Amino acid sequence: MVLVLGFLTALGPLTIDMYLPSLPTITDDLQTTAASVQLTLTGTLVGLAFGQLLVGPLSDAFGRRFPLLAGIAVHVLASVFCVIAPNVAVLGTLRVLQGLGAAAATVVATAMVRDLFTGLAAARLFSRLMLVVGVAPILAPTIGGLVLNWTSWRGVFVVLTVIGVTIMAVSAIVLPETLPPAQRRGGGVLGTARDYGRLLTDRVYVGLILVAGLAMAALFAYVSGSSYVFQDGYGMSEQEFALVFAGGAIGLIAATQFNVRLLRRWTPQQIMSGALVAGTVFGLILLILAGTGTGGLPGILIPLWLVLAMVGFAMPNAPALALSRHGEAAGTAAALLGAVQFGVGALAAPLVGVLGVGAVAMAVVVFGGMLAATLVCYLIVRPGRLPAERSEPAVAVAVH
Repeated sequence: MVLVLGFLTALGPLTIDMYLPSLPTITDDLQTTAASVQLTLTGTLVGLAFGQLLVGPLSDAFGRRFPLLAGIAVHVLASVFCVIAPNVAVLGTLRVLQGLGAAAATVVATAMVRDLFTGLAAARLFSRLMLVVGVAPILAPTIGGLVLNWTSWRGVFVVLTVIGVTIMAVSAIVLPETLPPAQRRGGGVLGTARDYGRLLTDRVYVGLILVAGLAMAALFAYVSGSSYVFQDGYGMSEQEFALVFAGGAIGLIAATQFNVRLLRRWTPQQIMSGALVAGTVFGLILLILAGTGTGGLPGILIPLWLVLAMVGFAMPNAPALALSRHGEAAGTAAALLGAVQFGVGALAAPLVGVLGVGAVAMAVVVFGGMLAATLVCYLIVRPGRLPAERSEPAVAVAVH
């Protein structure tokens, strides 16, 4: 079940990352600009953000399975039409729909974790899920590069169609309903508005989801800018770029798994706050080296990979702490968390394009995201004042 939940949360990263090696090719084929093509990435992130705001309350009201399967079906249909997109405007619109569909997988998987676990147990499970999620950024550009050896960028969306159909079938067979009818929330639109209003009045919860979103912004600044930096700036091939991209993903994965060991000694808030400070320092080093040109390619890669590792420590702990505060509306709380994560990420992607397509533009946004996340953590969340978390499962089914 945990493996399937991991694949669900990986659908979004696969949708985002698989076509990264083809961004320069899409720019030439559709006779458009790099900034316009980067907006198709923004469209995916916008769909992921707003889709979660829609699906989260639906999953609280009607259970987890139906919104999940319906959302993946939307993703599959959008992938099919991306194959025949005639221009960048149509492609961007379809990417929004892809994001909407992938949002269902993301928010329902997160809500299922909260249905079953809380506290330290949730932080550990999020770390394990990140192992599966982390494989997606490694495999996705590599798969995309291999597809480009045999066909055009449109073939990438054929592969995404097949992946979507497979995930939908496995989810329908394997995943049980984790939200019993007695625990579902009614109230319609007004009830949903009240739930969102109550969440937004919780200062610590809002701060934690902002921390998660700003850390995600640093990650997506790298995602959106790296193909241009390394392929156009440093002359890498699509396959070489895929290997470099995999290196960053490996650092991210390693951090999420080492996080499980650190949780035996430190609390999630201690790990999160320390990682944010370290990530900000590494981001500043990246900006200085990129701005001065010192160190060449290693001068960009080493601090960049270190920043990604620090994001890997923050990403499991911030959501676990945020969701532990609102188990009674886990779907809505997970939706707002995901919407902020991908919404802020959606702003970071075009910002890199506006500033340019070089290493300095990417470094500015990466450093800015980490610095802002650190300030929010210490000024709003105030991690030293948070209570220690319990490690027990939320319900008995979690241990089976």
